[in-house]
Amino acid sequence: MIKDNSIRWKLKLTSPKERVYHMLSTGEGRASFWAESAIEKEGFIHFVFPNGQEYLSRIINNRKCEEFSIDYFGSVATFMLKEEKEHTILSLLNQDVDGQEINEVNAGWVSVLMSLKAACDYNIDLRNHSSECHWDNGYVEN
Repeated sequence: MIKDNSIRWKLKLTSPKERVYHMLSTGEGRASFWAESAIEKEGFIHFVFPNGQEYLSRIINNRKCEEFSIDYFGSVATFMLKEEKEHTILSLLNQDVDGQEINEVNAGWVSVLMSLKAACDYNIDLRNHSSECHWDNGYVEN
């Protein structure tokens, strides 16, 4: 059941589904667009972000090239992949987001998803990798 405190986004990519899945499901992939480091060990991802924040995320579901779900800051983030003509459609559903943080989290997902598209489709890293110029200080780079 989808609850009210949910965020939904779709992203159309030119990359094949296998590449998009690799970006989401591997430490190397996640570190290329999402976090400074995102190493997986024994079913958990240790995210390290530019502002120094860290989060240990549990992998909830991992169906190769179809779905990847994680616990993400107390919510559940599910990435679903499907092929549509010559594109990959990524659907994000982030459930149980704290109501007081939903606007910031919603904007954060736009930043993450656009960084994913740039990295996946164009091999471009949009992030600045600065410990000072990050989301908490008003910068849009994740």
